[in-house]
Amino acid sequence: MNKLKVALFSFLAIFVFTGCSIHKNAEDIIKINDTVITKTEFNKAYDTVASNNMFTQMGIDLKSDPNNVFALMMKEKVVSELVVKALLNDEMDKRKISATKEEIENAEKDIVSKFGSKEQFNQILKTNGVTYEQFKKDLEDEIKLKKFVDSIAMVSVGEKEAKKYYDENIDKFKYPKRVRASHILIAANPEQIKAKLKEQNKEITDEDLESKTNEQMELAKKTAQSLQAKVKAAPSTFAKVAKENSQDAATAIRGGDLGFFAKDEMVEAFANKAFSMKPNTISEVIQTPYGYHIILVTDRSEAGQLSFEESKKDIISYLESQDKVDILKNKIEALRKEAKIEYLDENYNPENIQKQIKEASSDNPELQKAISPETPAVENK
Repeated sequence: MNKLKVALFSFLAIFVFTGCSIHKNAEDIIKINDTVITKTEFNKAYDTVASNNMFTQMGIDLKSDPNNVFALMMKEKVVSELVVKALLNDEMDKRKISATKEEIENAEKDIVSKFGSKEQFNQILKTNGVTYEQFKKDLEDEIKLKKFVDSIAMVSVGEKEAKKYYDENIDKFKYPKRVRASHILIAANPEQIKAKLKEQNKEITDEDLESKTNEQMELAKKTAQSLQAKVKAAPSTFAKVAKENSQDAATAIRGGDLGFFAKDEMVEAFANKAFSMKPNTISEVIQTPYGYHIILVTDRSEAGQLSFEESKKDIISYLESQDKVDILKNKIEALRKEAKIEYLDENYNPENIQKQIKEASSDNPELQKAISPETPAVENK
């Protein structure tokens, strides 16, 4: 049922509701009613996205060439999100929606409890490049956003609706063969290493960059091999070694436990090895885009079908979440239509960015065919 466990506002996941400026100066780029977005605010939002490890792992550089097609697509996305952010902030201010200190603290305690301890949770934030202050701000904004949706319409899904969904989507509740495994990860991604080396030394030559990257990859591999030998000799220590050494912070606190997973839920090299192993066996060192892994398979289960009773709670949560997302989307579109939106700098006008995207992809028919605006251009009044 994992695929039905969606975040309430997943489509707004990277919004950070730091209020936009209400002023006028030379670097103003967009005006939404009385709120102005500056170039500095745009750059900060763009850099946050561009620094995501996901893009580095995919070999996509969103910073060095602002005119490449991927950078332009991200630029359009960030512009759209900043506009929506301003609209929502303004509307929430009008409705006097806020999050109390007690609400924030309770929400934080609930999240931290899922990770074992405050220390472990702080380590996870660090691993993901999120400051504690930013986490608290995002948590406050999430609480406000939930209150905002509830102020528009209360959502409630009953058992009858849940059963209807179950009956009409019965195949979604079938599950394939699964494996339960734990792992120890020594993080090592060549693209991430190169990016960090370039950041530390902008004058580094390509030859030195390649050499130093290979050195760090080899060092990580040797560390993993040493840990593999250690747990192979004493399998009962696997969880302890994972807690102390694994660089997957989210699972290290559980002794490396990944729970049950289907084959298509993991990267190919990891999945192929895990599904080829018998329970209570330890793998050799496996390399994936995330680095070097040591796998311990602890259990296996055959394919099956979840009953309605097993699925009911998740279905209700999913359907309520979908209803709330729809309510929020509709409200955002209504706010767009009512707002006066001006692009003070035409470089940030979505229509112009779309033209640049088409030009940048003109020599690649397949890419051009795949590109379509994720959100309609905001009406320029």
